[in-house]
Amino acid sequence: MTQDYIRQRERRTGWYLIIPALLVLLLVYAYPIIWAFASSLFTENLSTNLIREFTGFDNYVRLFLDGRFWNSIWNTAVFTVVSLIFELLLGLGIALTLDQAFRGRGLVRTIAILPWALPTALIALAWRWIFNDQFGVWNDMLMNWFHVIQEPISWLGDPIWAMVAVIAADVWKTTSFVAILLLAGLQSIPQDLYEAHSIDGASPWQSFRQITLPLIMPQIVIAMLFRFALAFGIFDLVLVMTGGGPGGATEMGSLYIYDTGMRYL
Repeated sequence: MTQDYIRQRERRTGWYLIIPALLVLLLVYAYPIIWAFASSLFTENLSTNLIREFTGFDNYVRLFLDGRFWNSIWNTAVFTVVSLIFELLLGLGIALTLDQAFRGRGLVRTIAILPWALPTALIALAWRWIFNDQFGVWNDMLMNWFHVIQEPISWLGDPIWAMVAVIAADVWKTTSFVAILLLAGLQSIPQDLYEAHSIDGASPWQSFRQITLPLIMPQIVIAMLFRFALAFGIFDLVLVMTGGGPGGATEMGSLYIYDTGMRYL
């Protein structure tokens, strides 16, 4: 029995074992996608009757001609990119800090994960209160503590500041998740590498650039993929904080789908 035959038999055995799982995934994921696409070719109003009328690609034409759709795509892209950048940078900084040996490190790590563990709707309510123009903490700090503004600012009533507020709330909640992922990668790096690099005369920055960053790159990629998927589908945070306003300035793609679906139900 040759080695090639053994390898081919092992490869076939692997396929036999994985095919059932692939079929289940195909059924679970492919069927809803196909059904949703087929349904999109019809017009149906559940509030009046259940008669379905075939319209072909008219729904897609209306979608691509809708300015709100493109505005929601732009808002989603801005939110995703900006929040992802800040979450990666801050998460890496927190992970590097938590990787150091200091007293009470376990307690600090536990506290660091709390923002991610809290319900998103609760966090959105808290941040909406923080940025409230009448009794919000942020206006009070800027006026009475730092004396940089003379009168309250309607943060959630301004198109630009509303987006900044939503991004700030998301960064506050999700940075801890990114930090924990990166911390797991940092703890898997052997300390012998740093010691050998230090003996060779490398600076801390060189050790970070030549050892730490390359070895935690898989965790960085995983964190980016997770956060990209979650940020692109953001819904509850924006719905509670701004409802997509003012004037659609924070309306994300998920909110557009929700509003359109409810309007034509």
